[in-house]
Amino acid sequence: MSRLWARSLAAQIIVLMLLALALSQGIGFLISWDERSQALKAAAKSEFLSRAASLARVLEATPASLKDDILSASATAYTRFWISGDEPADTLAWQRDAQVRLATPLPTLMRRPKALPAPQGVEEARAGNIAAIAADAPGPWVNLPAHAWPLSRPAKFLYFDDGNGMGLAVGLDTGTWLNAAYAKAMPGSIWTSQSMVSLAITAGVLSIIAMFVARGIARPMRRLAVAAEALGRGESVPPLPESGPDDIRQTAVAFNRMQERLQRFVEDRTRMLAAIGHDLRTPLTSLRLHAEFVSDTEVQEKMLNTIGEMQTMTEATLAFAREEATVEATRTVDLSALVESLCDDLAELGQDVTFVDGARIRYRCRPDALRRAIRNLVENAVRYGERARVHLDRSAENIDIVIEDDGPGIPREDVERVFAPFFRMERSRNRETGGVGLGLSIARAIARHHGGDVVLTNRQRGLRAVISLPRVG
Repeated sequence: MSRLWARSLAAQIIVLMLLALALSQGIGFLISWDERSQALKAAAKSEFLSRAASLARVLEATPASLKDDILSASATAYTRFWISGDEPADTLAWQRDAQVRLATPLPTLMRRPKALPAPQGVEEARAGNIAAIAADAPGPWVNLPAHAWPLSRPAKFLYFDDGNGMGLAVGLDTGTWLNAAYAKAMPGSIWTSQSMVSLAITAGVLSIIAMFVARGIARPMRRLAVAAEALGRGESVPPLPESGPDDIRQTAVAFNRMQERLQRFVEDRTRMLAAIGHDLRTPLTSLRLHAEFVSDTEVQEKMLNTIGEMQTMTEATLAFAREEATVEATRTVDLSALVESLCDDLAELGQDVTFVDGARIRYRCRPDALRRAIRNLVENAVRYGERARVHLDRSAENIDIVIEDDGPGIPREDVERVFAPFFRMERSRNRETGGVGLGLSIARAIARHHGGDVVLTNRQRGLRAVISLPRVG
């Protein structure tokens, strides 16, 4: 679950919206619940008093022989009515009498055939009423004020079970007393079935809306992430569409502007490097001509060697600049086949190069550039380490092209310095024993253009060079 939360913007938005919904609904229910409960109790009391007053009028206007039938017909699942000869005084005794009467099934239910079940909820309601009326001792009798009681004669009223039950006693003109008991437990929780259904529907609608909102935000963000990854690997990325809300549109505009500036910077640097290398040819040629007229043979040879080294470095710089200026298309290739074919070519030229075959690996890259980087490292391994053994390793995040040799390795303090342009471990600067010092620099530049790197590590015997490339989804 935590992984989904960390990776999914839609999940985060949905959860936060649902939390906001639950919090707002909970606060709203808490604020309105007490008011709602008081309103329900007031409505129940008003209905109870009105019904009792109407029944009192009916009883006074009907013959005594019909009173029992009228009382039975007026009873409901929540109320019972009966007549007593004396005014009720003992509230506890009155409560017990009311409990017995509420526990007695209604006559309509008693006459129902056994094959027919009682209406759903009636027995449960009656059981709840009995429990409610027996829960606590009732309060004292209170005379109802004139504005709360519709009849002119006085009536006594009491609450029990924290207001969920009510009792009434009113004197009739015959000298008897009409008693009425009401017991209906109010909902004890704000989470009723209706509120839960309403909350579930609202949550479902909000979740659907949140999914569309998250997709609208995540789609351009994913497009930006893919474009940024491709740009970091040196690929040519088409401009992102500059549309949508201001925040997203401005992000796309900033990315397009950044890409344009980077490309312009690289092009300017490459042109400048090519121009410098080209302009150096003229003075080098002039120096070589002047050196030919030097009479001292030893001095002339030193001058020509120095000029030749400078010319070689210039030519290497020009070649590097030309390759940098050439934009190679990125495509998917069989990386194992590419490395194996390179090793076979070098082996045919008499170099001690072996390739350890492994699983086929498909990779999206600029194959010519990558082939040059691998070739530089393999040739260095053969030149300085006698032989080169090449294989591919694949992990969850990277694809490694590993080149190992049996040479003396590199001093620890020079492991990073060897990547500097024109730096050579071979101090004689003899082009027969080493190059101009651009091989490792070019290899690392190509690897980093692919989003990876070149790492050198000393082994117990020899050097291990690894071109580490990121896996592209």
